[in-house]
Amino acid sequence: MTAVDPRLLGRRVTVKVPATTANLGPGFDTLGLALSVYDELEVSVREAPGASVAVHGVGEGEVPTDESNLVVRSIAHTFAAHGLAMPGLDLVAHNVIPHGRGMGSSGAAIVSGVMAAKGLLEGIVDMTADDLLARATELEGHPDNVAPALFGGLTIAWVTPEGPQHKRLTVHRGVSLLVAVPETSTMSTALARSLQPESVPHQDAIFNVSRSALLIAALIQSPELLLAATEDKLHQTYRASAMPETNALITVLREHGLAAVVSGAGPSVLVLCSDPAQRLQAAELIEQHATTPWVSHMLAVDFKGATVNTHPVEAAV
Repeated sequence: MTAVDPRLLGRRVTVKVPATTANLGPGFDTLGLALSVYDELEVSVREAPGASVAVHGVGEGEVPTDESNLVVRSIAHTFAAHGLAMPGLDLVAHNVIPHGRGMGSSGAAIVSGVMAAKGLLEGIVDMTADDLLARATELEGHPDNVAPALFGGLTIAWVTPEGPQHKRLTVHRGVSLLVAVPETSTMSTALARSLQPESVPHQDAIFNVSRSALLIAALIQSPELLLAATEDKLHQTYRASAMPETNALITVLREHGLAAVVSGAGPSVLVLCSDPAQRLQAAELIEQHATTPWVSHMLAVDFKGATVNTHPVEAAV
């Protein structure tokens, strides 16, 4: 590891990263959408080593504010991947994405750190899109959330011996989104994964392959197929017992012809609508049938993905 590069001193960047929803029903660990909800981050290089984090909004008073913070660890990981020492940092995080609700909060934190490192190292290290995805996936463990957070839109992500790959697609303009978020209950991704079997029946695998292919067509070309395209037999049924109200709401919504699925690992519910009237219907059904407080968010697909802006180094007075 080299010493801290003196060119970093005084550098400052701001980062904006969208929330995401992964799986989308049948596309387990493969498909993801970027959402129009954003965490923002300011990072400044300081002379003193270490890192301090000020958190505003979601996670304030709960998440670590030192070098163990996930964003800081992501910055350090990205610097280390390029053989560089992380400088001393001051971070200010403005968080909006709910934690533990299946909207990609950990993926957003990781992407925030990777993008901050990219901005801080501008002119020192050139990072490609593949580099960014590789660093984020190394930390997240799978690319289905970090890919849409990085690149926006609908992403298909897969892993090869050379590293994670992605394809970004543009969602049909007729598709609108609703994400219903429970105010109190959360779900650990690790717990959700532990509820799944190590193997599934052959017919269930074939079922999901067909629905995943259909879902791509529905999202980019034929929104009227969304209900059939969001059927799943790989993960939602196995996790249902841990999220009974989520499962009950999805059942009601689908009985009314709405393409409702678990958002990520849950417990939030994603409804993929083929017209705005369906979103209103979904919100009404959730309000009628939920037994605990839920908030329905009418969202758009984010098409930009994560952004980083660098700021001129202030000259010493």
